[in-house]
Amino acid sequence: MRIQVDLDLCQGHAVCQDEAPDIFDVPKHGKVELQRTDPGADAEAVRNAVRYCPTQALSIVDDDQ
Repeated sequence: MRIQVDLDLCQGHAVCQDEAPDIFDVPKHGKVELQRTDPGADAEAVRNAVRYCPTQALSIVDDDQ
């Protein structure tokens, strides 16, 4: 499992940072930056970040398939 970001869709709302601050960082007036692409133990928080992203800029890719 890994996280993907579509920076063309990201508008810097920082909902992802609120949901998973160890994974996502959104600088003031910027777009999301990934701290790491593997959610590891933060998988549930990352799923919430993907679910609640207002622009649907985040997705989870399951590499096991």
